[in-house]
Amino acid sequence: MDLTARVPALLRERTFRRYWTGQTVSLVGDQISLMALPLTAVLVLGADAAQMGWLKTLELLPALLLNLPFGAWVDRRANRRQIMIATDLGRAALLITLPVAYAFDLLKLGQLYAVALAVGALSVLFEACNSTLFAALVPTERYVQANSLVNGSRSTAWLAGPGIGGVLVQVLTAPVALLADALTYLVSAGYLAKVPADEPAPAPVAKGHFTEGMRWMVREPSMRALFAASGTVQFFNYMFHTLFVLYVTKDLGLSAGLLGLVLGTGAVGGLLGALCSGAVVRRLGIGGSIVAGFLGFTLPLVLIPAAHGPLPLVVVVLFAAEFLSCVGVMIVDVAAGSFQLALIPDALRARVMGAYRTLNHGFRPLGALAGGVLGTVIGLRPTLWVATVGAVFAVLWLLPSPLPRMRELPTQEREPTVPVG
Repeated sequence: MDLTARVPALLRERTFRRYWTGQTVSLVGDQISLMALPLTAVLVLGADAAQMGWLKTLELLPALLLNLPFGAWVDRRANRRQIMIATDLGRAALLITLPVAYAFDLLKLGQLYAVALAVGALSVLFEACNSTLFAALVPTERYVQANSLVNGSRSTAWLAGPGIGGVLVQVLTAPVALLADALTYLVSAGYLAKVPADEPAPAPVAKGHFTEGMRWMVREPSMRALFAASGTVQFFNYMFHTLFVLYVTKDLGLSAGLLGLVLGTGAVGGLLGALCSGAVVRRLGIGGSIVAGFLGFTLPLVLIPAAHGPLPLVVVVLFAAEFLSCVGVMIVDVAAGSFQLALIPDALRARVMGAYRTLNHGFRPLGALAGGVLGTVIGLRPTLWVATVGAVFAVLWLLPSPLPRMRELPTQEREPTVPVG
């Protein structure tokens, strides 16, 4: 049997394989930092709850504030790939400062804050360029397969990264473990340096350049419906996640170890969802897959406030809810991501995605705040009912739009390209 025949066609192409390998390594590194950065604050610097809140806020703030301006700036650049390489090198250099300062007993919480903010900003810039480079590397008819591969890597990182991060923190201490993430950024930069691509020509600077992406998204009916559905899910999902850990540990009686296993099962579900997303799109079409993915993501979570009875039964229900929900979220990520790539014009890509991410990130703190208030006023379980059922109704935004009836990815005339070696 020829084993190479089992390798996805895109991974047999050197250019995409280099891009995908760099992305995969970097995603694992991100998960290591997700463990090592807060553990550095807690174990090394003795951060309290308020200081941990500031650290998390500074990590998330660039995504809310910088997606829109970075998108407008990137659309005017000719070589996004070189910008991505520079952000990889910058993130590696920033992370390296932490173990160096720790080695000389100079590490302070202020430095951790600054690094978290700067790394977050560079990550936003990297992603602003990434969608344009991805579209330049992959033909439209292979968007679903390519997104399945990248999202499969993301699920694998979710599954393996925290465990690797935990071991590295245990063996090397938290600050030194951050060197592993810095190394992944260097690997990513190395692979990107070997990826030639014909990138779209930069957009001309004109009046309204900054807001054009937002205006295009609001005018385009399918994109507008997708944004409304996604924003609704973001709001209710962050309401849910604000209270989830408190509810399952205090009300349902799960230990930290059992909770970790439940969340790990979700990562396995995400990997399965990424692997089967191509078959789902072929069966249901791109629009049907997006609708099915939204329902597959949100409906299983209704099982969580419904769970009651003996602890073994509750655990089984939670396993099922997390597993099925993560299958659904990967299907919608692959299908919706491919649809957006095909629909958005090259000249507007970074600005539209910047506007989309900015508005979606804006729903997150609102949902978290609403979850905290409702949880205090009406209790944990009733609030989780509101959050999970409310998220299911997000699909109603999609149904009147043209999206559910689309079988194939939309096509557009490609913009002139700039060869990049």
